[in-house]
Amino acid sequence: MQDLNELTSRSGEWLSGGGREADVVVSCRVRLARNVAGFPFLTRADDEKRKEIEHYVKEKLQKTQVGQTTNYWDLQELSQVDRQLLVERHLISRDHAFGRGPRGVAFGPDEKVSIMVNEEDHLRIQALRAGLELEEAFRLANEVDNDLEKEIDYAFSSQFGYLTACPTNVGTGLRVSVMLHLPALVITREIDKVFQAVSKINLAVRGLYGEGTQASGDFYQISNQVTLGKSEEEIIENLSSVIPQIVKYERKVRQTLLQSKRLVLEDKIWRAVGVLRFARSISSEETMELLSLVRLGVNLGLIQDIPITTVNELFVLSQPAHLQKIERAQLNSHERDEVRARYIRERLARNGR
Repeated sequence: MQDLNELTSRSGEWLSGGGREADVVVSCRVRLARNVAGFPFLTRADDEKRKEIEHYVKEKLQKTQVGQTTNYWDLQELSQVDRQLLVERHLISRDHAFGRGPRGVAFGPDEKVSIMVNEEDHLRIQALRAGLELEEAFRLANEVDNDLEKEIDYAFSSQFGYLTACPTNVGTGLRVSVMLHLPALVITREIDKVFQAVSKINLAVRGLYGEGTQASGDFYQISNQVTLGKSEEEIIENLSSVIPQIVKYERKVRQTLLQSKRLVLEDKIWRAVGVLRFARSISSEETMELLSLVRLGVNLGLIQDIPITTVNELFVLSQPAHLQKIERAQLNSHERDEVRARYIRERLARNGR
């Protein structure tokens, strides 16, 4: 079985910096909510029933093709740091990490697909891709869904579609989200216009780690809110038509900043580089803010010696759980700040100055 410690030596495919519109679109995610027919929703299931559901799903999963290419992790057996590590890599949700009762997750070495068991629903099938590759992410999720459906009888209504614990997911059970890096819109305070526009067309804006989280490092996730009465194609087409407009807006504002406030922008970016290269102690929040500026500088061509993959990786590898796994020790907040600063200095030093 794959060792979770190995995850700290690499980043998932979704952080590769590839895919379409990658200067603004970090990644896209497709998630399918499914429940097993004959079992109660988790909101009405005690721990004994949850254990029965998990055992059933795990047994069926092992018989599928996707089950042969993934490792399964029992979240109750993992430490808090390990569970947080999986959250930081977007393989599970915060609710799943710190929920109650029997639950687990399956994912492969490339981290393109993860299957959460007993999160809000019995099954959450997730596909992640770098850049704006929604159709490819949906294809991956759909393949896994079809594979599992050969072994599992899903709770389904001919009238309503797939039945889910939360009414907003009934129908296709499909949630599609795109992670955007929008530093220029934040700097110019134009970001509120984006929020207002997307809310009018039933899209939600969330933070780096999804529902209930705040924006960090100028990262925002935009996703659909409604699934009932809409087909998978309509949901994906809606985001596919909206996201390029936001990308265009962010790029336009970036160029405006370069033309009208180049010195101010360059000063912000190079100060960020300087702090990251020489700081001896740095918090997670400050790191995200500074890396955001560095990422902007790389994508604008102002920084030549730091690869975008290094910047993307540092967003994840500098997070609390990753640092503790790298150090193989439990660290308090002050210790993490020191280790984080040292780790970032060493990573950036490999790329020269």
